[in-house]
Amino acid sequence: MVDALKGAINFLTAPEIFITLASVLFFLSMRYKAFWAPKVALALGILGAIFLAVSMLDHNFALIVKKPDNVPIVAMLFLVGFFVWLSMHQAHQNDERIARGEPPNEASNGENEKTWVWPDLVYTELLCMIIGMIVLVVWGLAFHAPIEEAANPARTPNPSKAPWYFLGLQEMLVYYDPWLAGVVFPSLIIVGLMAIPYIDMNPKGNGYYTFKERKVEITIFMFGFLIQWVLLVILGTFLRGPNWNFFGPYEYWDLHKLLALNNVNLSEYVWVKALGVGLPKNMFVREIPGILATLVYVVVLPGLLARTWLKKYFEKLGPWRYAVFVMLLLLQIALPIKMMLRWLFDLKYIVALPEIFFNI
Repeated sequence: MVDALKGAINFLTAPEIFITLASVLFFLSMRYKAFWAPKVALALGILGAIFLAVSMLDHNFALIVKKPDNVPIVAMLFLVGFFVWLSMHQAHQNDERIARGEPPNEASNGENEKTWVWPDLVYTELLCMIIGMIVLVVWGLAFHAPIEEAANPARTPNPSKAPWYFLGLQEMLVYYDPWLAGVVFPSLIIVGLMAIPYIDMNPKGNGYYTFKERKVEITIFMFGFLIQWVLLVILGTFLRGPNWNFFGPYEYWDLHKLLALNNVNLSEYVWVKALGVGLPKNMFVREIPGILATLVYVVVLPGLLARTWLKKYFEKLGPWRYAVFVMLLLLQIALPIKMMLRWLFDLKYIVALPEIFFNI
């Protein structure tokens, strides 16, 4: 019975299933505010703690979770869950107050309420600093620092992992060329976050928590943060093992596990598998299917969305701000699309031009 349950969990944590289930659960939680009720959140937190405690009885699970550099990530996941719940719970409370014609909680005591620097702010900061120092001292005494030997090119760890806050980028490198995953996408993330106040000029939600007044904006941001960042950190930390293979949480990290990775480019699917002919010698003719697919995605699709699903945003934002908004949105969606294509169809590149070092 226990082995069957472990096998089921290992199966459900296969990346294509794990990401799909997490995305479905995310959109359901955005749709139904009952997910953010205190009783539901408390029950989920308790279940998560029980799952962690019981799973620690498994040797393979405990071996990964108890690594000194993985312990803070486990704590971080519970903290992220708590603060996401807290913000969304407060947002739904404010939505109910606004629906009844009452002001948000943040404005219930008057917009001109003042907070004194002393003692309110300084005292709170001092208390937080002392608590933080105590936690760090206890942490340093209880756990050995995961410092290894000096860098040695003759002996590299397997797997070689980046720090936890870069594991999302390291995971992106599996699906995109380094120039995209390491330069373009991180730059667009920073630029996109900076551009939010200039793209979305809706004054609603300024200074108070709300969800109903900013459903699309909050959903897009939360999907990027939770599914495309926190979840990638989980994948890279707990499910990526030796040789960068995926392992279930109860699966032994076997150094000798080998998987046949028959990654195929889109051009090979079209010319060789679909049409039954060889690849054209001209690289641009060879990659014309991928080039056309990319142009449709980044040129044609924004116009279609402006006339259909995103029509009200086109009218509200105007052509230039809409163009920036929809391009950032499509590039954000491109990552999960590319990940699923790799996992389900072994698709490596949409456009593969190694002759000029350009791959998408």
